[in-house]
Amino acid sequence: MVDNWLSILRKNRAFAVIRAPKLEMGRQMALAVAASGMRLIEITWNSDSSADLITKLRCELPDCIIGTGTVLNLQDLELAIDCGAQYIFTPHVDPELIRAGMAQNIPVIPGALTPTEIVTAWKVGAATVKVFPVQSLGGADYIKSLQGPLGHIPLIPTGGVTIDNALQFFKAGAVAVGLSGELFPKALIEAQNWELITQNAKKLLQTLDVG
Repeated sequence: MVDNWLSILRKNRAFAVIRAPKLEMGRQMALAVAASGMRLIEITWNSDSSADLITKLRCELPDCIIGTGTVLNLQDLELAIDCGAQYIFTPHVDPELIRAGMAQNIPVIPGALTPTEIVTAWKVGAATVKVFPVQSLGGADYIKSLQGPLGHIPLIPTGGVTIDNALQFFKAGAVAVGLSGELFPKALIEAQNWELITQNAKKLLQTLDVG
């Protein structure tokens, strides 16, 4: 997986980030975006029964690449890999987690914000680096400003990416983007309007010319 990670990102371009209070709700959210053609689905580790949900989705959505996020320690990383997570996002830079995942051929994408954090993550073996929360430092303009000194490091901005501005991040140099609330508006989740969520995801993919 590590060897093909960048090609997977360049082909699929967007992650659907799911944080669900109930397992079945998380499952329906994943099925809805998968129906649009999205293939990168992240189940946050602090979702309800996240391990069971990841295992279930690996079976139900064989064409998707299912990973997890909000992993904070080595024990959770090992549990996530055991249940079938194919990549790991962390909200912070922890060399121990990065090396542990990579040793098992599982891409680990740490969260970083400053140039120092980004370079530190890259030097210890991060597959790519998540820039989070990107909106707090200027959104796409911040990603563009990093390209001069750090253009060799593949970046995945999250935290402020929307369907309308996602393409700007790619023009600024991002290799992929992550979206959560924008794909899963609270009102649609409460109404269980999975069809409209699928349409939102399709709009995103069309914007990014994925498919």
